Amino acid sequence: MLLPASEAFAAARTLRGTVIYRERIALPPTTIVEVKLLDVSLADAPARTIAETRIAAGPRNPIRYILRFDSAQIQPRRSYALQARITDGDRLMFINTTRHPVFAGGRNQTEIRVERVGGQAEAPRQPSPAGRWLAEDIRGGGVIDRLQSVLEIAPDGRVSGTGGCNRIGGRATISGATIAFGRMISTQMACTPAAMDQERKFLLALEDARGWRVDPVRQKLVLADARGTPVLVLARM
Repeated sequence: MLLPASEAFAAARTLRGTVIYRERIALPPTTIVEVKLLDVSLADAPARTIAETRIAAGPRNPIRYILRFDSAQIQPRRSYALQARITDGDRLMFINTTRHPVFAGGRNQTEIRVERVGGQAEAPRQPSPAGRWLAEDIRGGGVIDRLQSVLEIAPDGRVSGTGGCNRIGGRATISGATIAFGRMISTQMACTPAAMDQERKFLLALEDARGWRVDPVRQKLVLADARGTPVLVLARM
C-alpha cells in the first residue's frame, strides 16, 4: 500500500543542539561524536535507545548535531533524555555526567555538556554513592506521596537522613560496587501508622543492601540485595 508523502513522513521529528566541553584542546581528526535519544523511564533497567547519530567531531567546540527520530515512539508519562559521547577509536574521551531531559513539558535541554574521562577505559569511572538521596521506590512498592525518606551518605561513609518520621544515623562500608550499612540509630518519635510502616521498610531495605550503582543519566542511586535485586531506588536531591 502506498501512502501520501505527508502521511509517510508525519512521524519524523528532529532535535538540534550542540555538544560542548570545557577543555581548550584540539581533538584528534579521528574522533566521533555520538548522540542518543534514550527512554529512561525505568530506574532499575538499562535505558532504551530511541534514536542515535554519529558525526565527525572536527575542530569545532561546541559541536552541532541533528538527531532525527520517530515521534510515534514518544509516549506520554514516560521519561526521555539525551546522552552524548566523544570517542577516538575504542577510547572514550568525553561523556555527559548530568541528565539532559527532553519532552518533559519545559524547554528541551539540547545543549549537552560532556566531561573528560581519564585513562584509556571505554566507560567512565563509576560515580560515588556519596550525596543526598530521596527514596522513590522500596522493593518495587513505591513510596507515599509527600512523605520523604532521605538517605545522606558522606564521602567517609557516615550516614544520616530520615526514614520519613525519625532522624537516622550510622555508617556504611563501601568497597567497589559493594555496600553494607551498619546498625542505624534513630530518634523515637511516633508518627502515623503509614509513615512508620514506610520507615520500617526503608530501614530494612538498607539492612539488606549489598550492592550499589549510580545511573548518571537519570541521577538515581540503586541499592540491591545479595542476589542483585533492587531494594531501594533513590533520586539525587
